[in-house]
This record gives sequence, C-alpha cells and structure tokens, in this order.
Amino acid sequence: MSLQVEKLEHNMAKLTVEVSAEELEGALQKAYQKQKGKISVPGFRKGKVPRQMIEKMYGPEIFYDDAANALIPEAYSKAYDESGLDIVSQPKIDVVQIEKGKAFIFTAEVAVKPEVTLGQYKGLEVDKISNRVTAKEVDAKLEEEQQKNARTITVEGRPVQDKDEVILDFEGFVDGVAFEGGKGENYPLTIGSGAFIPGFEEQLIGAEPEKEVEVKVTFPEEYQAEELQGKDAVFKCTVHEIKAKELPELDDEFASEVSEFDTLDEYKADIKVKIKEQKTNEGKRAQEDQAVEAIIANSEMDIPEAMVDTQTRQMVDDFAQRLQQQGLSMEQYMQFTGMTAEKMLEEMRPQAEKRIKTRLVLEAVAKAENIEISDEKLDEEIAKMAKAYQMEADKLKEFMGDKEKDQMKQDMAVQEAITFVVENAVEK
Repeated sequence: MSLQVEKLEHNMAKLTVEVSAEELEGALQKAYQKQKGKISVPGFRKGKVPRQMIEKMYGPEIFYDDAANALIPEAYSKAYDESGLDIVSQPKIDVVQIEKGKAFIFTAEVAVKPEVTLGQYKGLEVDKISNRVTAKEVDAKLEEEQQKNARTITVEGRPVQDKDEVILDFEGFVDGVAFEGGKGENYPLTIGSGAFIPGFEEQLIGAEPEKEVEVKVTFPEEYQAEELQGKDAVFKCTVHEIKAKELPELDDEFASEVSEFDTLDEYKADIKVKIKEQKTNEGKRAQEDQAVEAIIANSEMDIPEAMVDTQTRQMVDDFAQRLQQQGLSMEQYMQFTGMTAEKMLEEMRPQAEKRIKTRLVLEAVAKAENIEISDEKLDEEIAKMAKAYQMEADKLKEFMGDKEKDQMKQDMAVQEAITFVVENAVEK
C-alpha cells in the first residue's frame, strides 16, 4: 500500500491510498467465492460457474463493490496510522480507480484537528457565587418530596383535571379518514406531560369517563410522518379511568419516613444545607462556563465542518443510547415528539460546535501551562473509578488499553485546565 497526503483549506486533508493489483485480485476472488452461489448461468449448477464465465457475461464490475468494501477499511486504517495526522472526522471516501489487473486507488477526505491561537485566559471576569437559600426554595423541595411519596388513587365522580393520569382509547382522522399509527387502546397518559403533540392533552381536561370527546389538533410542519405534516386532525377519545395523586401530610411522621430525621424542622434544615451545596456547585459550573466562553471569544481557531458533523452525529448516537436505556427507541421518541432526524441534527449542531471549541481551548491552556497528568495521578483516578464500580483497581487497569489511559490523562488535564482558569479568574 502507498499513501499520499495533501493538505487542503480549513484544516481538511486528502489521503490518496493505492492498494496493489495483487491485493485487488485477492479481494475480487473472495468476492467471487462469496457471490458464486447466488449467480445463475445456463448450463452450470449454482455455485459451480467459473469466475471467468461470470465476468464475461456480466462484466468484471460485478465483483467491484464487494472487493472495494473489503479493501477500504483495512487500507484506510493503515493510512490513518501512517499519515501522522490528528484526524477528527469520519472519512469521505471516493473510489478513483478500480479495474482488474490494475492498482486499486481511493481517496479519503478528512478533517484535521485545528491549531488554536490562545487569547487571554488569566484574570477573566466571572460572576460571584451566591448560595443564599430562601424559605420558598425549601418549601418547593418539600413539595417535590411530597409528590414522590404520593399515592395514586382511582378517582370517580368528576371529570379529567390537569395532572391526572388517564387510561383512554383514541383514534385519529384526517379529512374523516383514519390514518396509520393514530389509534391506541387503554393508553396511559398524564395530562400536562407534553407526551402528545401540542394541544392534545389540554383538550382532555373536562372529559367525563366513558363519554367520547373530540380533540382537534394540527400536526407540526416538521412532523416525522410526512403525510401528516401540517394537517388538521380529529381524535375521537374515550377516557376509561382517571387516576390522581393523594399527597401525604407535611409533619414529623412524614419527615421520619422520607429521611433520617425525626422532626420536620430537622428535615427542613437538612434540605437547606443541601440546596446551599447545590447552589455552590452550580455557581462553580457557571463560573467555568463563563470563563470558557471568554477564552473561546478571545481565541482563534478554524473548525472544519466535517469535524462538527462527526461531533453532532456522535451526540445524536449518545442520545439514542440514553433513550434505549430508558426503554425507548429513537423512532418512538420522534413519533411522540414530532421530531425528525434532520431537525435533531440541526438543533444539536451549535452545541456540538461549542463542545469542540471548549475542548480545543482547554487543551491549549493545558499545553500553555504545562499541565500534565502523572502515572500516579492516573492510578488515583482509576482507583476512584474501581471503587465506584465495586472492582479491584488492578483488575480495572488490566481491562484498559494504552489508548484508554491516554484519553483519561487528556480528560484529566482538561479538567485541571478548567480549575486553573477559574482559580485565576476575578469575581465581579
């Protein structure tokens, strides 16, 4: 394999990779072995047709796609290592030459990690932390705990109210015709949860059990089902059951049941301490955000679009994994919210760009201040992780490769850079 590297504008690069004709021939032969059982030629049994006969009938191109798909991953991986570039995007692959008896040539266009010209990062102004706690905030936390410990009871003799959980049947119609996916039976829905499209839940307030009501809505213009976008719809709904929360009394008995304290006053005092700690931590994070935003504004860097694309897709993938952990697929989420894949990518893109810039400037600060993580510090961090996972530190360390350890060191250096910047900031 041979490699040529061409630097492009805006921190992009093109890798031109050439794979020998011999390797291409081997990949073509493997493609033939893989496909021969599926190809029929008169006079031959399936799987017994000679490769030359197939290529004569259908052209040698019949095996090119499989051969290219087999060669590109390994060849690109080698090119990635040999290029010496700090590649920060998925490659855009273009096949330049694939022809029997000749070298296989393809290009991979990639984004390269940008250089950062740091501006001011010491003496930045940040807001002073305020951790004052009001009685109203304590009461709100108490009410939240009340809600957590409420009993759900079946309600009779009254219509649906806000915050109720209802069990209902529904069927949706557009221009009098039922549409696919618009029907549900014995569906649980909490009024005010925002689980359905805007305007749906509010119209169920006042509905009486076992009496059909019509809910009129307009689907969003960017609804995931294209045939419903912007359409007016009528849902025929029947509420079968209404459930509501019954809150416990706020007294000493309640305090002793939900906390380690015997009296409500002691419990409230503890809530106040915890809110104060939370405000202090939030204040520190706000200072970090302010400092980082200022450094970004003071610095210069040319972020390639492909780098932002890759980061955005990674964030969408991470979001999908979190949904999956909650038992929800991305398709279901989009159906419930009216979100589309394109809209999600568009909305996450600014956040992805900010995340990239944040990482780049903090890495630059770490470099400027010679912040390096020793093996001893890494071992301490691994020991903390092992404790959290209830594992032995040595066992966890064995599972980690050099790349994972280097990544941990980089992440720790970035965190120390944040601490350094805030410690050298000025509170206003």
